[in-house]
Amino acid sequence: MTDENSNKKLGTTRRGLLQQSARSAAMLAGGAAMLAQLADAQPPAAAAGRGGGRGGGRGGAAAAPPVFDPKTLPGVAQEPSWPKLFPAGFKNELVKTAGAEINVVTGGSGPPMLMMHGAPQSLCTWHLVAEELSKSYTLVMMDHRGYGDSSKPADQPDHSSQSKRPMAQDGVDVMTHFGFNQFRVVGHDRGGRVGRRMAIDHPEKVQKLLTIDIVPAHYLYSHVMIEFVQAYPHWFTYLMRSPGPENDLITQRVAGAQRAGGSALNMEYNRVMLLPGSTHAMCEDYRASASCDLKIDAADIKAGKKITCPLHVLWASDGAMGPLYDVLAIWKEEGTKVTGKGLTGGHSLQEGNPMGTLAEIQAFMKG
Repeated sequence: MTDENSNKKLGTTRRGLLQQSARSAAMLAGGAAMLAQLADAQPPAAAAGRGGGRGGGRGGAAAAPPVFDPKTLPGVAQEPSWPKLFPAGFKNELVKTAGAEINVVTGGSGPPMLMMHGAPQSLCTWHLVAEELSKSYTLVMMDHRGYGDSSKPADQPDHSSQSKRPMAQDGVDVMTHFGFNQFRVVGHDRGGRVGRRMAIDHPEKVQKLLTIDIVPAHYLYSHVMIEFVQAYPHWFTYLMRSPGPENDLITQRVAGAQRAGGSALNMEYNRVMLLPGSTHAMCEDYRASASCDLKIDAADIKAGKKITCPLHVLWASDGAMGPLYDVLAIWKEEGTKVTGKGLTGGHSLQEGNPMGTLAEIQAFMKG
């Protein structure tokens, strides 16, 4: 098989990547405007009825917000689960940053490592790899603003309260609180996007960055293909005007939480995603990715900014990301020192393949 054929995943031929760098800023500016219109120009009834769950949406009139009591739902944890999921000796603290109060769990000893979760998860996503990593690193695991037990910042008209820029600043502020001026970063899903922004905005802070199962949002929105929409419909349905997507998502989660027998981790995810404001903050996170974050990325691309620290990217070879994209080639356009590997285990590799993910983190972060 020729190199040209082997790289013919969506938009990732060598020639295509070179051409992309010359026009990305213009494409992103146009894409940001188009997506902003998609999110904001919907008639309220139409927009609110298309939210759906992470994998879909519905047309029609806006769904009413569900009425529920979490204490009556057998699939919802009734108290924070981190003490049950992490080893003895790990500690919990609420850290005030410039724009939020961030829930943090820390443990271990050694060089500092900031770990950031994806959506719709929480810091508990790291429980299967934390014990072993804590033997070599001081782990700082945080709930992003709007997620988990962190605060839910007030909305901004341009969705910037959930932009990756202030989310990255939260992470820097958290590490400063604990006395760490430089640190390693691991981010899954949305956490990887925050880690990317942190490495660009704060290159003096981030020593190494490892991302799990993402490519940059600006690439996705400037290379929209039907395969992307079919694999990730929530990247579009969550953009609809509030509260349509939020109401649909809460209704679906409440329905699922009425069934007992889920894992402790899923019960914890149900708990935090049913806290007031959590689902809205997650949707605002996606809306920011399709609006203000695109403008920030366009400016960076125009200025030639790249990730300069060592960057290691993992992706699910058996998920949607690996088959659709040449993940490593895309990230090599983002950084100056990039390596990567596909693993089996699904989108949340730290949960679906903890041993493989742990081995990659340890090998990359060493030294």
